[in-house]
Amino acid sequence: MQLIEFTDKGLFCRAGNFYIDPWKPVDYAIITHAHSDHAKWGSKNYLCHTLTKPLLQARLGDNHYETLEWNETRTINGIKVSLHPAGHIIGSSQIRVEYNSEVWVASGDYKVANDGLSGAFEPVKCNAFITESTFGLPVYCWKDQDIVFENMRNWILANKALNKASIIIAYSLGKAQRILKALEDFDETIYMHGATWNMHQALVNAGILLPKINAARVTPETPKEKLKESIVIAPPGAEGSPWLKRFNPYAIGVCSGWMQVRGNARRKNVDGAFVLSDHADWNGLLQAIKETQAEKVFVTHGYQSVFSRYLNEQGTWSAEVKTEYGQDGEEKETDAAI
Repeated sequence: MQLIEFTDKGLFCRAGNFYIDPWKPVDYAIITHAHSDHAKWGSKNYLCHTLTKPLLQARLGDNHYETLEWNETRTINGIKVSLHPAGHIIGSSQIRVEYNSEVWVASGDYKVANDGLSGAFEPVKCNAFITESTFGLPVYCWKDQDIVFENMRNWILANKALNKASIIIAYSLGKAQRILKALEDFDETIYMHGATWNMHQALVNAGILLPKINAARVTPETPKEKLKESIVIAPPGAEGSPWLKRFNPYAIGVCSGWMQVRGNARRKNVDGAFVLSDHADWNGLLQAIKETQAEKVFVTHGYQSVFSRYLNEQGTWSAEVKTEYGQDGEEKETDAAI
């Protein structure tokens, strides 16, 4: 039985009459996480994890939201549905769907390494597993988070020695919160771009525990003296924008899994490249799939062709699925959020 169908609106459970991460408005949407390629505006009803609700409210506004805790089960039109930690960002969940002992899992985006903030990825045994493949090539192999953070701290200290501000480019939802942990050793105020600050406040107001730092939003009124040699977290859209001029002189460091390939850092002409991703690397993808013991694996956004072919060659039945996932839209956040 095909519990989840792949339609032009999104992943559809016909028996339960609900969608998972639909990219068009539907009556009932179950959301894996709050990134904008998985959480679209316009649906009548949303079901998500408790920690995802305030993030959806911040991004989509007021809607009819229902919430579940991880491993809590709800029956929807005879279909058992539960959410399980995906480890991608705060509140991110895999969606487990069960009917007549048939189990499918839609993982959304995930990573298997525990970042200490997003909830540890939980392998869920199933008949069919729907996986991303953002970094589905062997070249993508992540170092331990602590090593990346140590490199980032040393880079900041080197910039200070040159009287430069350190601009850290990272998605405002996900990586920005992880970076706060790397910056706990610094007593000074950590400045944030408006888009980053808005998400930070949404999390703080929801009572979500974040690393304790002194944080402030950069505004036109922020004295330039305070911005000298400062540490600033900003989204990708701020890179190359006029907004950066107020921090002169400055160095730019980019946090992204794409920085694993040195050519990407050279093309972006950045001063620091930190290989930090909220997605599973090649080994993480293979580990997750093995632990699900799934008989069928459907591969979505990323290197789906290469990754699906590799799984088939290794004896795991796999097929590609075309979706509209893979671009969470945060690189468009620029001065509009200042």
